[in-house]
Amino acid sequence: MGNPILVELTRGRQRESVHTGALAVARPNRELVGFIGNVEQPIFARSAIKPLQALPLLETGAADRYGFGPRELAIACASHAGTPEHTTTVANMLTRLGLDAMALGCGTQEPLDASASRALIRAGLAATALHHNCSGKHAGMLATAAHKTEPTASYWLPDHPVQMRILGTLENMTGRRLGSDVRGIDGCSVPNWAVPLADLASAFARFVTGEGLTQARRHACQRLAEACWAEPRLVAGQDRLDSVAMGRLPGKVLIKAGAEGVYCGAFPAAGLGFALKVDDGGKRAADLVAASLLRQFCPEATDLGLARPLHNFRGLTVGEIRTADALKRLLGRLG
Repeated sequence: MGNPILVELTRGRQRESVHTGALAVARPNRELVGFIGNVEQPIFARSAIKPLQALPLLETGAADRYGFGPRELAIACASHAGTPEHTTTVANMLTRLGLDAMALGCGTQEPLDASASRALIRAGLAATALHHNCSGKHAGMLATAAHKTEPTASYWLPDHPVQMRILGTLENMTGRRLGSDVRGIDGCSVPNWAVPLADLASAFARFVTGEGLTQARRHACQRLAEACWAEPRLVAGQDRLDSVAMGRLPGKVLIKAGAEGVYCGAFPAAGLGFALKVDDGGKRAADLVAASLLRQFCPEATDLGLARPLHNFRGLTVGEIRTADALKRLLGRLG
């Protein structure tokens, strides 16, 4: 049986399109306080797990050795937009390592920010690896390799010590053994691991509560969360849900988007983590589900991409995007 409909779009009085998916809300001990859909099916969380992948940057001592503060830690967790602020922050990290953009193994990507992309075109410049949305994460990985005098040219390969440390971190945080059978390669070429939503939700609950973690890991989680709250625009970019939400609600929600309709995050005051996946990878649906969940736990989280009218090119209201009944019922129970 497939996952239920989470989001629907209407045209006139008819339902035109639907997005199915799953959502888990869990305590640090993996107790589910609410869920919809198959939350035991492993999914690739993609960039939503960047805060977890960044933990070795602190735990190895690399961040402190190279003087990384909130800006560098935030961009190590980021899927950034490739603006000058983003690329300069990453370039400065690499300079401290004695490296440059050529060391990045993420590949080249046009800036996600349209203004930054147009500026490059007007200047007659080509995008570099610094513009890749994952370049901050990769700079953090390079820092751990440089700090431990490991080869930097191959840091992105699955059997490199950098990636093995991250694998161990993910296994510890999710409570699940992650073998090669659930390993994929992310868009930026590093390994990504398929993990059930229930485990991801509990991992993020542990991230913000520290429950069951060593003192060192608890401190590392706290520093990364505080960096994301201090520098939310570096985590994503202008008008993107994770940056907007953490900018408006610092200390109240940690949230990170991933490709293909994924969000992970946590509500520190409630001691709860969440993870969601929209089956067709639709960002518009994932944004709406995540924003609706935020509103349920943070009533002041208004105007964050909630249900809204749909307009055509003349500005006429032709329908709406809204949460489906099954998701509304779950959100009501969580409230």
